[in-house]
Amino acid sequence: MTFKALLASRKDDQVSTAVVDFDEADLMPGDVTVAVDYSTVNYKDALAVSGRAPVIRQYPLIPGIDFAGTVLASAHAGFAVGDRVVANGWGLSQTHHGGFAQKARVSGDWLVKLPDVFTTRDAMAIGTAGYTAMLSVLALEHAQVTPESGDVLVTGAGGGAGSIAIALLSGLGYRVVASTGRLEETDYLRKLGAAEVIDRRSLSEPGAPMARERWAGAIDSVGSHTLANVLAQTRYRGAVAAFGLAQGADLPGSVLPFILRNVTLAGIDSVNAPAPIRQQAWARLASDLDLDKLGSATSEIALAEVPRIAEQVLRGAVRGRTVVDVNR
Repeated sequence: MTFKALLASRKDDQVSTAVVDFDEADLMPGDVTVAVDYSTVNYKDALAVSGRAPVIRQYPLIPGIDFAGTVLASAHAGFAVGDRVVANGWGLSQTHHGGFAQKARVSGDWLVKLPDVFTTRDAMAIGTAGYTAMLSVLALEHAQVTPESGDVLVTGAGGGAGSIAIALLSGLGYRVVASTGRLEETDYLRKLGAAEVIDRRSLSEPGAPMARERWAGAIDSVGSHTLANVLAQTRYRGAVAAFGLAQGADLPGSVLPFILRNVTLAGIDSVNAPAPIRQQAWARLASDLDLDKLGSATSEIALAEVPRIAEQVLRGAVRGRTVVDVNR
């Protein structure tokens, strides 16, 4: 029995992808088989599909770090045939076949039952980017950053995680400042809930180890000089949730914000987060995310279009979220 899948192969250090007929018997071990409805193109997916970073650790492999669909078969006590589920991270697109296919077989421990308020398309409009944004909001709350604390900055605001972070934070009552390299997207960011939009160049160059206090909290997807400057501008006992490296994986900053202002830097890992944290994040998304705002930040493509969109994601030319309908 075969199904459509986007398969990544490598030859002479060059990665290529093609839509193929994939045999179900060649799926990797797992105790739950899922009929996939949708996946999505996250930044990590773009790196994997393009081969620009060693995300995929064995070839050939079906990429796609997340998916949503319906259980077809289950030997896992937590899931039954007909359950609607979502998967984010774990080994998907690294050592295990991922979501860019019409079927997936995975460990049930990797799955979360989808809250009733969401369709499977909604789940992938959120995707790993939105789930990561929610983990970041939870980290700020854990650090006791409240709407009354002051402005919260979101860097990489036009991307998928940034867009959903703005929608979540503004819905919770925070005053959100959005940092972007595409000021032409100002109206879009304001509609999501940003109270103010700033040019990313104000943060992306080397800066002082300590600067004027501005941010009560921040969610950063950029890294490098941007993250260092955000930390230098964070208020006393503020917190920064960091999960990205769009500018770079380095952190050319100082310990001064941590030891003089008691700033917290919270690292956000979406890949290996334990099940209770995943369930909490998806439950909060169900209660806190405005679906109208989500819809305005979402576009849809067919499976064969993934490589083209991946290149656009890496150029920073994609707004919001891109859902992949794997069945067209």
